[in-house]
Order: sequence, then C-alpha cells, then structure tokens
Amino acid sequence: MSPVRVLIVDDEDIVCANVAAYLEDEGFDVDAAESGEKALDIIATKKFDVGVIDMRLPGIDGNTLILQSCKIQPEMMFLIHTGSTNYNLPRALINIGISEKQVFQKPLPDMGILADAINTLMKNKKDR
Repeated sequence: MSPVRVLIVDDEDIVCANVAAYLEDEGFDVDAAESGEKALDIIATKKFDVGVIDMRLPGIDGNTLILQSCKIQPEMMFLIHTGSTNYNLPRALINIGISEKQVFQKPLPDMGILADAINTLMKNKKDR
C-alpha cells in the first residue's frame, strides 16, 4: 500500500518544517507550501489524500484554499491547523464535509494528534 500523501500549508517555516518532519517519520509522503497560492500550484500537479491547512496565510486564506482545492481534487480531505483562538468553521466548509473534529489549535501538545486524525480520515474514506 502506498503512503498517504499529505500537503502541509503554513506560512510559519518552523511549524511547517516540524509538522512535515513528524509526519514523514510516521510514514506519510509529505509536501509543504508556505502560501495558498503555492499550495494550489502543487495541488494542480500532484495528487494528495489530505491537506493540513493553516487559516491565516498571506494572500488567499485557508478557507478559500480548501474550497479551491476541492475543485481541483474533489477526493482530497482536510485538517485545519490554526493558531486563531476564535476560529469558527464557516458554513461553506461544513457543506463540503469538514467537521469541528477536523479543526486543531496550534500549538498541539502532541503532533501524534495530527497523525491520528489523518489516519482516521483515511479509514473513514475507505469505509464509505
């Protein structure tokens, strides 16, 4: 079975690098982007299973990135990884199947939480 392909999108280099390194150590195939625009360029050329998306990005925000990504890769699933303490999941993301269980506050006490969430998304997709 091929590894789960994950795209990390975060404008904080240290967060992006740490999450990517952890997920690679857990056996995921990881790419990273520092902006929504860069992420869309990558998504246009490479298939991903899951995106781990920051909400506050330079240029287009995380919500817009997720909605645009779904148009390019409808099977792609998402986790939201935000430092915004007052983030509310917008109706547009709920309508495409994202739930509060897929929203994670930075900093995480344990990055294993993200790995577990990715594995849960993949299991649920397989069970459909």
